[in-house]
Amino acid sequence: QVQLVESGGGLVQAVGSLRLSCAASGRTFSTYTIAWFRQAPGKVREFVARISRSDYTYYADTVKGRFTITRDYAKNTVYLKMNSLKPEDTAVYYCAATTGVYVVTADKYDYWGQGTQVTVSS
Repeated sequence: QVQLVESGGGLVQAVGSLRLSCAASGRTFSTYTIAWFRQAPGKVREFVARISRSDYTYYADTVKGRFTITRDYAKNTVYLKMNSLKPEDTAVYYCAATTGVYVVTADKYDYWGQGTQVTVSS
């Protein structure tokens, strides 16, 4: 089992940057695929990016080239660096963990953090 805690959200102007952190507990952190999802008001939760236990990364088309997901095994933390932010990136961002590999749907992720709010002003 793994517990996840997100941090780093906040208010930023368009074209600005933020870095989100997802701190994980548990000695088996390295065996999980970790992903970021986001959910805007009135919308379904959508996949943003994932990093596998082999450090393969995959991004949603809407963030490709702007967001970067990385993992620090020493700190048991996954980061999401977000550049060139747009108002449409405004959402609550969640990190999630799965023992699966190539999964982008929320129902395949077993563990979730509480979320962190990102608001991008125009």
